Amino acid sequence: REKIRYLRRKISMSREKGNIGEDKACLFLSDNGYTIIERNFYSRFGEIDIIASKDGVLHFIEVKSGLDYESAVSNITPSKLKKFIKTVHVYLKKNALNVDFMVDAVLVTPKDVELLENITL
Repeated sequence: REKIRYLRRKISMSREKGNIGEDKACLFLSDNGYTIIERNFYSRFGEIDIIASKDGVLHFIEVKSGLDYESAVSNITPSKLKKFIKTVHVYLKKNALNVDFMVDAVLVTPKDVELLENITL
């Protein structure tokens, strides 16, 4: 029982950290001309943290937090990116969208928020 409580507390703290990072990312994006359309879209393949639009392009955004740039960017692995892209296609199909889109990442560190556009290249 104690182990289960510990794991639940750890998951809760991780979600809270993720929500703080996503909130910072949304503020950053809004300040830079993006319109937030949706947050936390789930499919059986994974989750899209933020869906936003700017200049007629839909942006599917993965938010990664870390103590510094390197630790944040290293959390974007090829297998996570593959699942993320599958989830993007689920969203597009579910909403019958045929639009220009990009897969981006927002890296959140204690000192900075940085946008990496088109991370699939």
